[in-house]
Amino acid sequence: MFFHLILLVISVMTFLASSHEPSCDQNCADKPQFTPSRLVVQFGKPTSALCSVCQPGCNVTTFGIESPVGSLAKNGTEITWTVDEMTEWINSLSCYYINDTTFLQCCSDLNITVYKPPENVSFSVHPDVPMSEGQQYTLQCEVRDVAPVANLRVTFYRGRTALVELKTEKDEAKPVSEVFTWNITSTKEDDGVQFWCEAKLELGAEGPQPPPVVGSEKLTAAVHYKPQLEASVPPDPIIITEGNPLTLNCSSVGNPSPSYIWRTSGITSPSSGSVFIIKSITHEEEGSYTCSVSNEKGSITVEFNVTVQDLELPSTTLPATTTSTPPTTMITTTSTPPTTMITTTSTPPTTMITTTSTPPTTMITTTSTPPTTMITTTSTPPTTMITTTSTPTTTKTTTTTTTTTTTPNRGTSSKRLHSFMMCFLLLFSALV
Repeated sequence: MFFHLILLVISVMTFLASSHEPSCDQNCADKPQFTPSRLVVQFGKPTSALCSVCQPGCNVTTFGIESPVGSLAKNGTEITWTVDEMTEWINSLSCYYINDTTFLQCCSDLNITVYKPPENVSFSVHPDVPMSEGQQYTLQCEVRDVAPVANLRVTFYRGRTALVELKTEKDEAKPVSEVFTWNITSTKEDDGVQFWCEAKLELGAEGPQPPPVVGSEKLTAAVHYKPQLEASVPPDPIIITEGNPLTLNCSSVGNPSPSYIWRTSGITSPSSGSVFIIKSITHEEEGSYTCSVSNEKGSITVEFNVTVQDLELPSTTLPATTTSTPPTTMITTTSTPPTTMITTTSTPPTTMITTTSTPPTTMITTTSTPPTTMITTTSTPPTTMITTTSTPTTTKTTTTTTTTTTTPNRGTSSKRLHSFMMCFLLLFSALV
């Protein structure tokens, strides 16, 4: 009897547990609705969801939410599921009810994503640095303790340039560690460039924004490569005039830094730098100069052929002379200063008294010759001679005036002459 009772209890419990398994009808007309429709929660953080079992007034008495974590609070046909700290790696939540009339079971699931950002992201290069130009290397990015790994995206970077984005084919809900690799062929341009990787969880619109991102440390690449000429290629030959300075340059780049050896006609020069200088070149220093540049990865040789030409002496031929005689100008000015000749013929008055009572007649004859003026000026400047001859007009005027004592002279000159003559006659009478 006791054994049969135990079997009955187990059967009832199995029935109750199986009566609302996820295999129930999820296509029923009035199925439960979750809010939100998808849940994303970080491991260890709180979360919650609401299930509306059926439409108001529906005929149900048995309903609930199946979850290994959290607590439930019912309000009519609504159930609130609350978790204070998410400690389970579940991927769904089921809300169900049993129709009291048909005894049919209806349910729906809430998709849950529990995530954990990477605990650590490390970056490395294999084989280990330093790199060599032209060799293939593997970039490796290891992401530790991340969930879910299916949502993980790993990007490799060269400086700020993304090289590739990778993802895994694994589908694990719990945290795992994953290694991602990418192959490159190194170049000398990679020398000094930083390489690194970045891990990002793409959790969709319901997840945190922006998505959780964890980057690795940056590794600065050291790429070894043979010397390469950095200076411009010299002309061949180099032609230079004797006495001038000569500068030869074979500056190169390489890693490790290259060394330089100069040779002249097979003889090693003491110069050990990238530049070879001769302050004043001579014909004896004409010839071939060789610069050998080398490091542990290889070497290059640069050859300079130098030709020295004679120094050009200044010409002894006198330069052409142009003589320009400015025009000679001669100016001669002849001016005859005025020669003034005044001839005055004065006949003292002759008084004749006759019986006819004719008043005395005074007769004055004045002959006046206007001045003849001649001005001569000769000026000879040092380089200029201008000749100008000017002969002023010679004017001769003779005026004879016969008047009576009662008739005055006309004109200003006649008055002056008359006054002069009267004074002269009075003076002359007084002296006689």
